[in-house]
Amino acid sequence: MLFYILIFLAAFFLTLVFTWLIEKIAFKLKIVDRPDAARKIHKEQTPLLGGLAIFLGFFLILFFVRENLITGILTYRHWLWFFFGACFLIIGGILDDKYNLKPGRQIIWPLLAIACVIFGGIGIGKITNPLGGFLYFSGITSLIFTVVWLLAMMYTTKLLDGLDGLVSGISGIGGLIIFLFTISAKYYQPDIALAALIFAAACLGFLILNWHPAKIFLGEGGSLLLGYILGVLAIISGGKIAIALLVLGLPLLDFGWTILRRLAVGKNPLRFADRKHLHHRLLDIGLGQRRTVLIFYAFSIFFGLAGLFLQSKGKLLAVLSLFLIMVCLLVGLEILEKKRSLKNNL
Repeated sequence: MLFYILIFLAAFFLTLVFTWLIEKIAFKLKIVDRPDAARKIHKEQTPLLGGLAIFLGFFLILFFVRENLITGILTYRHWLWFFFGACFLIIGGILDDKYNLKPGRQIIWPLLAIACVIFGGIGIGKITNPLGGFLYFSGITSLIFTVVWLLAMMYTTKLLDGLDGLVSGISGIGGLIIFLFTISAKYYQPDIALAALIFAAACLGFLILNWHPAKIFLGEGGSLLLGYILGVLAIISGGKIAIALLVLGLPLLDFGWTILRRLAVGKNPLRFADRKHLHHRLLDIGLGQRRTVLIFYAFSIFFGLAGLFLQSKGKLLAVLSLFLIMVCLLVGLEILEKKRSLKNNL
């Protein structure tokens, strides 16, 4: 246990130091996010490139404990291609933060990252069947499922990155939940547990300077990177997709609703931006950034911990419960917005 504590502290403080340094560098290079009246709610220019700090803190500590990462079925090849995929996301993110790439060019980097993961031999081969047993995937089916899963995870964290500390905090919670899951006697995978713990520590180290009011933002690469790492950890921890679904339940449902909502009005869901995300709407009713973020944290912690103790059917019911909560939130917010609109028009 002392080993885990020391590794956690090392990743936490190393990432914190990198975050502080990159904040200064981004300012000097003028790679900053400027506020606007439409969507961006911060009041001052804020440095980007924060994802680079998490990338460095996570992979440097991962390299330091590399001998502990091949105690299971994973090999150096798996971890190496996982690293290459993260490199593509960071490179693409830096370019986007600096030059504001068009959406058609932005998606190249997540696809390259996924290609690295698949080439490295990581893919979804099976998932637990809620009715009993497993559902197995192979060949093109496994490939499609892996691509869709990782894209969904990356774009969920990307679209969620609208409030200070929201993505980094939820990702840190996700890492801790996966750590607890894979360190338990029933699902014991010490290599995955160690990687998940390092990831959680890196996210929480970054969160120190990303908490409202944020001194630095994740940037394009960082927001994609966190979903990428969570998605891959869910796969290599034995295909425990349900755990990630429960931790990221509300954001994933919001991502799905965003896709449908934008398609319904004839908009490209990945090229069109608005302030209709759940976190924006909670903010607009007066909750404030910190309380809105803490609400998301609470859902992630509650349903993530519940997933540790529930069996397959229980996890399915928990996901359905999240869906119903999401529907109720959307209906309630719609009613509140209509009442506010009528009151303003009187």
